[in-house]
Amino acid sequence: MQQGLGYAVTLGIPFVFSSNGDGFVFHDRTGASAAIETNLALDTFPSPADLWARYRAWKGLTDEAERIVLQDYFDDGSGKAPRYYQVSAVNAAIEAIAKGQDRILLVMATGTGKTYTAFQIIWRMWKSGRKKRILFLADRNVLIDQTMVNDFRPFGAALAKLSTNAKTIERNDGTTIDLTLALDKKRRIDPSFEVYLGLYQVITGPDERDKLFRELSPGFFDLIVIDECHRGSAADDSAWREILDHFSAATHIGLTATPKETKYVSNIAYFGDPVYTYSLKQGISDGFLAPYKVVKVHIDRDVAGYRPEKGQLDRDGEEVEDRIYNTKDFDRSLVLDDRTSLVARKVTEFLKESGDRFQKTIVFCVDLAASSCSTAKSAP
Repeated sequence: MQQGLGYAVTLGIPFVFSSNGDGFVFHDRTGASAAIETNLALDTFPSPADLWARYRAWKGLTDEAERIVLQDYFDDGSGKAPRYYQVSAVNAAIEAIAKGQDRILLVMATGTGKTYTAFQIIWRMWKSGRKKRILFLADRNVLIDQTMVNDFRPFGAALAKLSTNAKTIERNDGTTIDLTLALDKKRRIDPSFEVYLGLYQVITGPDERDKLFRELSPGFFDLIVIDECHRGSAADDSAWREILDHFSAATHIGLTATPKETKYVSNIAYFGDPVYTYSLKQGISDGFLAPYKVVKVHIDRDVAGYRPEKGQLDRDGEEVEDRIYNTKDFDRSLVLDDRTSLVARKVTEFLKESGDRFQKTIVFCVDLAASSCSTAKSAP
């Protein structure tokens, strides 16, 4: 029973049955039964209808909410199905929407399929008729393009990109497709589509003429999904926020692996507590994400800091301010070429030791200048 209860908590299931081969025990996690655990004979098992009635009461689902919750997932006939945690995330979002919640946060580790999860949420809301016009908002063009031709492909003619740039994209299966655009050459929005994908940089900007979203009435969209919502939508004065504020009557779903909580920016203050969380630790434990190890390299100037010699000049002939510099300064206000060379050398040595120096590697740098410098120093 204890093992079954663990599975039930993970899957969000309220009912657990256990047997020792002679009898059966029914555990009801809803708290609605007179007894939490009941001994059952084979002919006294609760029926599916009875279990659903108990589940519906546990979740507080109305008749209308039940109709939305029971809308099927998309199935392309290939046998592909959402992973258990994706099912839990989709169900949590759908149930929240069905009960009237209009600000929803999903926290899922990078690599666990947030876009596919978003697709299933949108698909079920769209097919149920609860949400008729949807906007998927992101800040990277490649994400929009690949989402259109892969995960969101089943929307077909109802789907369009908020862009004026025609483009042919290769799908995961190797075929190509021309993206359907919802903006004409005069940057006017075509309101005839039902599912829109867009970069916030395209539909807003610093000048009033850049704010294309204002062409649409505040009630045009009834569902907006914000990918990587920690990057901008949480800030009160961000470009994302003015879009969300314009369509404030819509349901807003934020997706992120790393919710941002600072003095000035808060995902939770805007979206509320996450309705579902799937952590990096869970992903690794389940075998969906690769485990990692931390290799620490202590650089003397990172540990002890760096102070220039009196009167020392930089590469432009300017005197370097006499003070203690640390990791908060390096590659921002001060670049130490020998430090950059050491970092590049250590990364290269690690790759060589791994057996394949040219395997895929991501190196995070402060900015493009630091990235270019590190690349040059690591390419002997």
